[in-house]
Amino acid sequence: MGKLLTAGRICFALGIAGLGLQQFFYPGFRPVFIPNWSEAVPASGPLVYLLSVGLIAAAGCILFNFYAKTASLLLGTVFLLFFLILHLPTSVFQNLTSPGAWTNALKILAFSGGALIIAGSYEDDESVKPSALNRSLGKLIPLGRFFFGVMLVIFGIDHFLYAQFVATLVPEWIGGNMFWTYFAAIALIGSGVSLITKIKISLVSLLMGVMIFMWFLILHIPRAIAMPELDNGNEITSVFQALAFSGVGFVLAYVYRK
Repeated sequence: MGKLLTAGRICFALGIAGLGLQQFFYPGFRPVFIPNWSEAVPASGPLVYLLSVGLIAAAGCILFNFYAKTASLLLGTVFLLFFLILHLPTSVFQNLTSPGAWTNALKILAFSGGALIIAGSYEDDESVKPSALNRSLGKLIPLGRFFFGVMLVIFGIDHFLYAQFVATLVPEWIGGNMFWTYFAAIALIGSGVSLITKIKISLVSLLMGVMIFMWFLILHIPRAIAMPELDNGNEITSVFQALAFSGVGFVLAYVYRK
């Protein structure tokens, strides 16, 4: 089971690092981090690169277990602030009635939850008193599974609402497009409910992580290879997002194994 924890941390860290690196090659912030309203936040220049460096540095801390808990807590807090200050007002005032328009807001909330879940997977050294920063931000850790679970439930509902579109994403060689669309919808909703209620959370999280990792391999990577420039590199963004989210599932499966 320890290998599952390591694999989850690696997947999450590589996903975050990939998103940071992508901002060096595609103009502006990834919309999952900063909404597309340039009047409020400059979409190019030092701020973009500063965020990129911060993401890569945090990912490196997780990969090499160097102040990993502190880095994860800071990452989760920054993502939560992005959600509260930037995404939430945009979604509420501009797209309140359109569930699909909340996609990036929910993803950044899930990234916050994922980082908090990663932070909670590190045990404190009993011989060393935790820093004041870790004690303060550590109070957010229990919220991680709720943040991640909310995204899963709403994305599952979106699969029903936008079934015709989602079905087009299923590779033709697999077939049964509508079946897999509804299957994924039920799986996402069930996974989110499990995380929120803590019912069979370890098993469900493992299955959820495997499912998203399969999407990473057979759906997102081929689409990114075929359409790397589409929508300013959005297909590549989806690759790193899926990798990071699958890692969260693996870590949850380990953390709640008992």
